[in-house]
Amino acid sequence: MITEKAPGKLYIAGEYAVVENGYPAILVALDQFVTCSIEESAAEVGKIISRQYHNNALQWHRLGEQMVVDNRDNPFSYILSAIKVTEEYARSFARELRIFDLHIDSQLDSDSGKKYGLGSSAAVTVATVKALCRFYNLPVTKDEIFKLAAIAHFEVQGNGSLGDVAASVYGGWIAYHSFDRQWLAQQRKYLDLRTLVDLPWPDLKIESLKAPSNLQLLIGWTGKPASTSQLVDKISLFKARQQKEYRQFLEDSKHCIQRMVDGFHNADLESIKNEIRYNRELLKQLGTNSGVHIETPVLNKLCEIAEDFGGAAKTSGAGGGDCGIVAIDRDSNFKLVLKKWAANKIEQLPLSVHFIENVKGEIKHHLIKK
Repeated sequence: MITEKAPGKLYIAGEYAVVENGYPAILVALDQFVTCSIEESAAEVGKIISRQYHNNALQWHRLGEQMVVDNRDNPFSYILSAIKVTEEYARSFARELRIFDLHIDSQLDSDSGKKYGLGSSAAVTVATVKALCRFYNLPVTKDEIFKLAAIAHFEVQGNGSLGDVAASVYGGWIAYHSFDRQWLAQQRKYLDLRTLVDLPWPDLKIESLKAPSNLQLLIGWTGKPASTSQLVDKISLFKARQQKEYRQFLEDSKHCIQRMVDGFHNADLESIKNEIRYNRELLKQLGTNSGVHIETPVLNKLCEIAEDFGGAAKTSGAGGGDCGIVAIDRDSNFKLVLKKWAANKIEQLPLSVHFIENVKGEIKHHLIKK
C-alpha cells in the first residue's frame, strides 16, 4: 500500500489581495494532515473511502481509459479531480491505468465536525496527487506536484489563489505570488497536460522562507466557521464599484508583504510583527469600505489580547470567523495570552510548523516543534 500525506495551512498575511494575478501572500504549513492511501484492487471496481464521510465508499470502474463513477451524488469532487488530472499526466508517460482502492483520512477538522479553516480541500487534492504519482511511478518534483494539484483544485472550485495548495506541497513558511488563472483555463483547452505542466506559469512565484528563531506562532480559533466563498464574492462587488480604493488596497498589501519577506530574510521579528499589524489595519479598512465583517468581535478580542502581551495579531484567511494568528517573541510569557484566550472562549490550536524536504528525489516531512 502507498501512503502520502499533505499538511493543512494558514494565511499569515496578504489575504484577498493574493487572489489577483501576481500579488503576494505569506502562508505557513501546519502539522495536521490529510492522508491518502492507495492499493491496487483485485476486483473490477475500485473504491474511494473517507473516514470523514462515515466510511461511505464511492465505487467506480473503468470504461476504456475513462474513470466512471457509480454514485453521482458524492462529496469527493476534489479527490476525483485529482485522480482525473494525475491519470491524464500518467498516460503522457505511457503508464497503463489500473483499478485501485483509495482511502482518505483527515485531521484538518475535529472528530466532532468542527471546521478550523486549515485548507482541507487543498490538502486532500495534494495528498491524492502525491499518492497517485507514486502509484504510477511518475518522475515528479514539488513544482510538478503543485501544478497538477492546482489544476485539479481549480477545475473544481473555479476561483481562489491556490496559495493553500502551494503551502500543502512545499511546507514550512512560504511567500506565494498567485498565477494567472485565466491563462491556465485558456491553455488547458489547447495544450496537452505534460506541456502545460512543463511551461512557466505567468506571475507564479513560490519562495520558501526561514522564520527568525525567536518567532513563536500562536493560533486561536473563534469557534465560528467562515464561508470564504461568500466573503470573497462580497469583496468582488466592492472591487467592481470602488475600483480606485481597491487598487490602493492591492498596492498597499503588496508593499506590506514585500517588507515582511525582507523581515524573514533578515531574521527581524520586530519588522515581521509591524507588517502583521499593518496588514491587519489594511484588512479592517477593506472590511469597512466593502461592508464585509472580516474582523468579527471575537477575532478583534483575540487580537487585542495578544497585543496586550506584545504579540502582533490579525485574522487568518478570509476572516468572518475561523482563526486568528499571533507572532510573538518565543522568550516572552505568551502563556498569558493563551490563558486570557481561554477565559474568553477562544480555543488555542496547538499546532506546529510543518516542513517538507526533498531527499534523494523523494518528498520527506519533518516538524519544527514548539
